[in-house]
Amino acid sequence: MAEKRDYYEVLGLQKGASESDIKRAYRKMAKKYHPDNNPGNEKQAEEKMKEVNEAYEVLSNADKKAAYDQYGHAAFEQGGMGGAGGFNGGFSTGDFSDIFGDIFGSGFGGFGGFSGFGGGNSSRRSGPQKGNDVAVNIQISFEEAIFGCKKEIQINITDICDECHGTGAKSASGVETCPKCGGTGRERVVKQSLFGTVATERTCSACHGTGKVIKDPCPKCHGSGRVKKSKKFEVTIPKGIDNGQTIRLGGKGEAGLNGGPYGDLMVTVYVKTDSYFVRKGTDIYCDVPITFVQAILGDEITVKTVDGEQNLTIKPGTQPDTVMTLRGEGVPNLRNPNVRGNQIMNIKVNIPTSVTEKQKEILRDFYGGSSEKGSSSEKKEGFFDKLKKDFKGD
Repeated sequence: MAEKRDYYEVLGLQKGASESDIKRAYRKMAKKYHPDNNPGNEKQAEEKMKEVNEAYEVLSNADKKAAYDQYGHAAFEQGGMGGAGGFNGGFSTGDFSDIFGDIFGSGFGGFGGFSGFGGGNSSRRSGPQKGNDVAVNIQISFEEAIFGCKKEIQINITDICDECHGTGAKSASGVETCPKCGGTGRERVVKQSLFGTVATERTCSACHGTGKVIKDPCPKCHGSGRVKKSKKFEVTIPKGIDNGQTIRLGGKGEAGLNGGPYGDLMVTVYVKTDSYFVRKGTDIYCDVPITFVQAILGDEITVKTVDGEQNLTIKPGTQPDTVMTLRGEGVPNLRNPNVRGNQIMNIKVNIPTSVTEKQKEILRDFYGGSSEKGSSSEKKEGFFDKLKKDFKGD
């Protein structure tokens, strides 16, 4: 008799693996050796799966795992812990219900879907299904994003047929219960596998899950009960919405199936860039240009805000890239529009690229240039007035 492989090795694990690691490894192996994944090699896959089942039965049981970790395979020989081979070691359907549901889908109806374990299929009537969500994009201006607006959109969408009111039949007598599934919308399929007889459920191939068949289809929707329509919706854009954010309009998507609710309309907003302002969160940033005379002497200037123009005081001696803030002149908070961010301004001092001889003379006089001796404090009376006047071109 061939020597048994280490149970941890069988599952691709290291000794001391956690419960979740063992369960995860078993899922992986069960999927790997499932008959559907081994066409033409079912016998070898079945033998491998028996080995995997035996390893999992031991390692998934805390007492058996502890015994195996201490004594190895000897713990289960000569009746030491009870048989551990195949499914005779004490598996219950509960041990596998969640695992096979994850691996092979809900079609197995839990582990009860395996008739080889005495379980039975539970027939599920195909119930109402929510319609699909519909996604659209719209573009708005920078100001519309800040202050909010209303936009009308028009889209083509799947809706209930007006002719048959969603039944798909030309008349009420044109609908009958599906003879294949008896109106459940599900059909039972039985297969042989390494686990024995496997019974699964799937959507009925005759009625496609509706439980009904149309004898006399509606001429407008051709029996589907739904048609494409062009519909208009008004979208309220809230104050402070940002680029790429999505607004959900509940119940404005596609019509559901079997009397199910409508899906939702998902409107994603894209904001055009502004030539002057840049938004970061709820703050607005901009550059404010001033002349170097205004930077030296100070001035009262007018600046642009999203609410209109405002006066701004430039202090004498303002340096390039000085940051000034107008509080509460930014973007409204999306959750609380009464709270707004700030407008943050970077002061840019424009240096003239060419000056006249007279302007040069004034600057030399101010800075005490090489053409004249003396310190910068030796200024002529009225110098600042002359400087301001001359550089303004008065």
